[in-house]
Amino acid sequence: MRFNKPLLAAGLLLSLAALNAEATLTSYTSAGKNLVYSSIGGVTWTADANLLGTLEASNANLINTIISTIGSITDTPNIFDIPVNSGSHTLNTGDFGTNGAVSWFGAQAFTKYLNSINYAGSNQWALPAAGITPIGYSHPFTSFGQLFYNELGGTASNNIPNTANFINEQASAYWLATEADFIPDLAYLFNTSNGGLGDVDYKYKLLYAWAVSPGQVAAVPVPGAIWLMVTGLVGLLGLKRRGLAR
Repeated sequence: MRFNKPLLAAGLLLSLAALNAEATLTSYTSAGKNLVYSSIGGVTWTADANLLGTLEASNANLINTIISTIGSITDTPNIFDIPVNSGSHTLNTGDFGTNGAVSWFGAQAFTKYLNSINYAGSNQWALPAAGITPIGYSHPFTSFGQLFYNELGGTASNNIPNTANFINEQASAYWLATEADFIPDLAYLFNTSNGGLGDVDYKYKLLYAWAVSPGQVAAVPVPGAIWLMVTGLVGLLGLKRRGLAR
């Protein structure tokens, strides 16, 4: 059997291009925890988009543990500080709702808690940043915007798509790390029920928290599809060397 080299090369290039498009999100495990690495955003997401809710369901004392471990959140002085306008908010049970819903302070505390336990081998967990154009649709320069629009294939005014990479995506809103510079009583959010809309809300509102860590938390294994392709190429070369592929 004689192989057409130009066709073979073109096929391989197309295969690599397809694999590259699919490999922007890579699911893997680090320290027994499920993670997803984004090669576009250059960050690692928890595979569970409502990790706090999942952890709460298995640990009835988790919220008390977070409150006692973290204690308070430092921010720009505002009316929701405890004491008011002190630049520090003392955490309390009101910052935590049910099924993972949290205030902006609770969301910050959750990421700090993940760092305190070195979750999945990282102590750099944080909320995604709001970026330079945090209000409105389409956020090409933020990790959340890139995830929603470029990697999950989300569209404006539609709910966040459910994909094989993640679980428990909430069609609601997620807190971002950034306080509103014009009114420090507010913080930015990414709305996933009104497809990719960046907005602001009062810090006491109960929304959701999705943690990211910069770069790769641990070495990401080569996706299985690439291994299969490489194995096939090696086998093909072996056959040709033995004169079986002519």
